[in-house]
Amino acid sequence: MLTDAELDACVALMDDVAARAMERIVGERPRADQVATKKTAADWVTETDLAVERLVREAIAARFPDHRIEGEEYGISGDDDARATWLIDPVDGTTNYVHGLPVSSFSICVADDAGAAAGLVADPYRRDVLSAGRGRGARRNDGPTHVSEARSLMGGIVLTEYSAQSIWHGMFDAMQALADAGCVTRIMGSNAFSISAVAAGRCVAATIGGFNPGDCLAGALIAAEAGAVLPWGVPEEGAPFLCAAPGVVDELLSVWPAT
Repeated sequence: MLTDAELDACVALMDDVAARAMERIVGERPRADQVATKKTAADWVTETDLAVERLVREAIAARFPDHRIEGEEYGISGDDDARATWLIDPVDGTTNYVHGLPVSSFSICVADDAGAAAGLVADPYRRDVLSAGRGRGARRNDGPTHVSEARSLMGGIVLTEYSAQSIWHGMFDAMQALADAGCVTRIMGSNAFSISAVAAGRCVAATIGGFNPGDCLAGALIAAEAGAVLPWGVPEEGAPFLCAAPGVVDELLSVWPAT
C-alpha cells in the first residue's frame, strides 16, 4: 500500500502531466495523416493519443521506475508484482476529438493492493480538473467538490455511454425507466467525463454497461470521494457500473430494470 508521502508524490505528478496533456489536446486538431484506426474502422487513434501517453509514461518512469504502467495505446510495462500500477487513457473520447466535438478527457489513476489510490480526470477544453486521493475527498480545480444534493430523479440527468459503438445489454430498458421517472439520459462520448461529472454535481448518476478500469477507475474514485454511492461497488472489467448521488440511489435502484 502506498504511503502518504508516496501518494503525495503521485498526486503531484498527476497535476503536472495533466497540465501538459491538456495543452497538447487543445493545441491543434489532428491532421488526416495523424489519424488511424485500431481494432475496427471506428476505433480511432491519433498522434495526440500517442504523444500524450508517451509524455505520461516518461514522467512516471522517471519518478517511479519500479511502478507498473497500463496505457490505452502502448499496453503494459513493468512487473506484475509492482507496488503500484498506473492506468492512463490519454484521450478518452477520441471519436469526439477526431471530429472536432469538444468533449474528451484525459484520465489517469494509480492503484495499489488496496485499490484506486489517486485519480484525475481533466477536461482540456474547459480547463476543468477533477481529482481525488483515497480518503482525502475530491477536488475540482482549487477547491473541494461534492455530488448533487438532489432527492429525486425528476428533472435530473443520468449520464451513460455506449459500449464502444454498441448498445449495452439493458440500455434501452434503463433509459426508458429513467424517462418514465422524469429523468433524462445523456451520452457524452467519454466514460471518464461521464463518471467524474457525478463528482462535480452536474448529473445525479452515471452508469456504464461495461466497466473498463483504464477510463473508469479514476472517475469512480473521484465520484466516491465526492460522496457518490457505488451500489455495485467497483466491478470487474466488463461488468456494469453505477454511481449516484445519495439522495437518488434508492429511487434509481427501484426503477432499474431487471437484466
